[in-house]
Amino acid sequence: MPSTDGAPRCHARNRRGEGALLRTEILTAATELIEAGGDERAVTLRAVARRAGIAAPSIYPHFPDQPTLMLAVVRQAFADLACRLWAATEAAGEDPRHRLRAVCTAYLGFARDHPERYRLMFDGAWKPVVGRGGLTTTLLTALGAEALGILTGILRDCVTAGHCTSQAPETDAVALWLGLHGLAHQRAVRTPFPWPADITQRIAIPLSHLCSLPTPERPQP
Repeated sequence: MPSTDGAPRCHARNRRGEGALLRTEILTAATELIEAGGDERAVTLRAVARRAGIAAPSIYPHFPDQPTLMLAVVRQAFADLACRLWAATEAAGEDPRHRLRAVCTAYLGFARDHPERYRLMFDGAWKPVVGRGGLTTTLLTALGAEALGILTGILRDCVTAGHCTSQAPETDAVALWLGLHGLAHQRAVRTPFPWPADITQRIAIPLSHLCSLPTPERPQP
């Protein structure tokens, strides 16, 4: 269970076969340090070990260095983002326009709720590990593939239903992602700015070539 008070946890020795559990605990500790507002450069293996309540050498069989650990944090963040988008899609019903709005809202909500993790996902803290252990630029490119695939699938459904004039849903999904990312970033760095209430709709409609978006049932984040 994640620590909620920021204090290090005491950790008993894992039994044989519990290495995967220890890896999860290390990853959780690193994520907690990032979400607490720590610069990733300050999230050292020693700090992670202290947070997890383990000896620092216990980390090395799972994560040989700090960039490798940060990459694992980033991978988990993208997986969590995809889970949030899937949940929003399933809750939105059959109309693909509702699903598109829900996914856009969920994306921005993830960035709002996890600002430090979101920043880490795109700032390249893991680049030093490229080329080691079979990790390639191609593999890194796939980090956000599931989230992008969700957007692409919904745009295709909008085209099929006659709600969208996109001629290239894959390309327009990338454009929409960039638009959402730009808004998420600007909200993070310019929090007092009076954003228009319909800013999400103003981004989503032109970038995805939608004919319209249904009126939201509740305020968007």
